[in-house]
Parts: sequence; structure tokens; C-alpha cells
Amino acid sequence: MEWLILICVIVVLALSTVALIISRYRKCPSDKVMVIYGKVGTNSDGSSRSAKCIHGGAAFIWPVIQDYAYLDLTPISISVDLKNALSRQNIRIDVPSRFTVGISTEPGIMQNAAERLLGLKLNEIQELARDIIFGQLRLIIATMDIEEINTDRDKFLLAVSRNVESELKKIGLRLINVNVTDISDESGYISALGKEAAAKAINDAKRSVAEKERDGSIGQANAQRDQRIQVSEANSLAITGENEAQITIAKSNAVRREQEAEALRRATAAEKIQEAKALEDAYGAEKEAELARAAREQATLEADVLVKAEIDKRQREIAAAAEAEQARIKAKGEADAIYAKMEAEARGMQEILTKQAEGFEKIVSAAGGSAADALRLMLADKMEELMRIQVDAIKNIKIDKVTVWDSGKEGSSTANFISNMAKAVPPMSELFDMAGMKLPEYLGKEKAEAPAEAAPQPE
Repeated sequence: MEWLILICVIVVLALSTVALIISRYRKCPSDKVMVIYGKVGTNSDGSSRSAKCIHGGAAFIWPVIQDYAYLDLTPISISVDLKNALSRQNIRIDVPSRFTVGISTEPGIMQNAAERLLGLKLNEIQELARDIIFGQLRLIIATMDIEEINTDRDKFLLAVSRNVESELKKIGLRLINVNVTDISDESGYISALGKEAAAKAINDAKRSVAEKERDGSIGQANAQRDQRIQVSEANSLAITGENEAQITIAKSNAVRREQEAEALRRATAAEKIQEAKALEDAYGAEKEAELARAAREQATLEADVLVKAEIDKRQREIAAAAEAEQARIKAKGEADAIYAKMEAEARGMQEILTKQAEGFEKIVSAAGGSAADALRLMLADKMEELMRIQVDAIKNIKIDKVTVWDSGKEGSSTANFISNMAKAVPPMSELFDMAGMKLPEYLGKEKAEAPAEAAPQPE
């Protein structure tokens, strides 16, 4: 029984392995490229490969370490409506065209497609290819004249195919077909070329028809003339009258031939006049095209000058705005600095006044709450400094020489001068009196008041 269970387990495992192998074996359709990515091996230089591309066939996808995706080979049609492309003659033309591209199946280019287009949607691939085609078309048109582009389409398409396909290969695409629908320009140069060619063809056809009609008329006239001459010669042998008649006929034929020659001359002159008019019309069309091109170039130059002037104006406005903004920022910074300085000074002054107020409050408290006593204490504290200031007021007076001319009597000018100098310094007792205080006795006594003048005795 145990052997039977073991055999069943082995059979189940084998079937599961086979089913896993079958489920991971993928076949690539013919209209797709299968891209295997993950661990796919190394290149010849030893670097790791980013992907492995398979077109047609099948491959085993290892679970966990590998995965796969498909690139669709369906052709992609891209409409490229190129406008205002500048040719080598500096004439802008419009080249509407349609390009058909697709994923390339060449080994190296297919690898580029796997690395750059895998995972992109169809519209994203179209936009990428359109950008490349636009750039190459402008490059090709810039190297060719309008006559080459308009008349030698094979050369133009060959250059487009060569340049565009070389750039498309870099992203894994190949160019299938190019179809240029029409070429036009805003100046009317191509239209003028077409009118010139049409006028030339019409004139050539008219000239050929006139030449053929002229040759037929001349041949017919010559044949009739020969016939009549031969008949006249035969009849002249028979009868003289007929000879005279033939002479008259010959004269008539001469007049007729003269008239025919005149008609032929007029026809030839008319043909020449028509040819001259056709050339004049062609030259007029070329002149109009050149005038239109000159006007367009003048408008382009004027536009360039105006654009440059506008750019210069905008640059000056931006520079002036930047300078004004810088000046505003500088002024605001200076104002903020002044405000901060004044605020700091105000806080310092407030702190000084606060401390002074606290000191005055303590002095008043020490004086027992009496403001007058507090004032006396403050003055007593500053008395020494006040006296020093008063003494310093006269101590620096330099008197090198004093010449006195007087009689030396009491009340003279010299005595008065010395007395006045002594009185310039107030006595200490008066300073204490001004401060509301009393001088101590050991520093001196106050002077006694002058006695009152005795009243006069009655007689």
C-alpha cells in the first residue's frame, strides 16, 4: 500500500512538472516580437544582457527569474504636417506627408526596440517617431533648393528615407514608406514655377500646330502648282489660246501665291508676338514672386528687430524692478536696524530711569518718608562735588601780570577788584543755606546779622 501511494505521488509530481514546463513554453506569433527579460545571459564582452528578442519560433521562460512581453509589428501610420520649413533659399515651405514605420526585426535594431519601446503605448511610439521625423525633415529641406524638392522628388524622398531611417533605427523602428502629398510655400514661388511651365508647354504646342499647318499649306500649294504647270504645258502644244489662258492663270496664281505668302508672314509674326507675350507673362510672374519674397524677407527682418527691441525693453524693465526691489529691501533693513537701535536705547533709558526711581524711593524711605529730608541727603552727598566745581571755575584763571594805577586809598579800584574776586566763590555757609541745611560749628559760624540802624534821637 505504501508503495502504491509513493508511486502516485511520483506520478503527480511528474505530471505537475510537465504541466509547468508546458505552461512556461511560449511561442512567438509571426506579427510580433517576443522580448524575454530578466536573467537572460551575458554579452560577448561579459556584461549582462538587458533582454532577448525572438521573432518567430518559441522559447522556454524560466519561472521567477524571467518574464516576457510582446512588441507588435503592425505598421504605424504617422501624419507629419510640416509647416514653415526653411529651405536653402531662405523660403519657408509647407510639406505635408505621411510616414509608415514599424518595429524592425533586424537583430541589433530589434534589441534597441526592446530597450526603448517595450511598455510604450501606440500613441507614445507615434509621438516619439513624429518628433524624430520632424527634425530630420527640417534638416533635409534646409540643404535643398525648392526646385530640387519640387521637381526631383526621387532625390528628395531618397534623402528623407536615408536620414529618417538612420535615426529611427536608434530606437528600434524601420521606415516602410514615405508619401509626400503636396508642397506649397507662402510666397507663391512654387505656384509661379508651375505657371511658367504651363505657359511654356502651351506656347510650344501652339508653335508646333502652326508649323504643321504651314507645312501642309505650302505642300498643297506646291502640288497644285506643279499639276497646273504640267497641264498648261500639255495644253500649250495643242492650242495657243489655251497658252494665253494659262498665262492669265499663271498671273492669277502669282497673285494668289503672293497673298498666301503675305498670310504666311502674318501668321509667323502673330506666332512670334504670342511667344513674346508668353515670355513677358512668365517674366512678370517671376517678378511678382521675387517681389513677394523680398516683402517676406523685409517683414522677417522687421519682426526680428521688433522682437530684439521688445526683449531689450523687457530686460531693462526686469533690471529696474530688481534694483527697486533691492532698494526697498535695503531701506526696510535700515529702517528695521534703526528701529531696533532706538528700541534698545529706549529699553536702556527705561531701565536707568527705573533704577533711579528705585534709588530715590530707597533714599526717601531712609529719610523717614520726607521728600525734603531726602533732597537734603542727596545735596549733602553731592556737596563736595558742587564745591569742587565752584573752585575749579576760577582756579585755572591765569593772570601773568596785573598793572594797577590808583592812589592806594580805601575804596580804590584795586581793592574793589580783589574783593570782587573773593566774592566770586560763595561761602560754604551760603551753600548749606541754599541746600536748606546748617553748617556745623567746627567748620565756622554764620555771620551775625547787621544790627539795625539806630533810630534817630529826637532833638
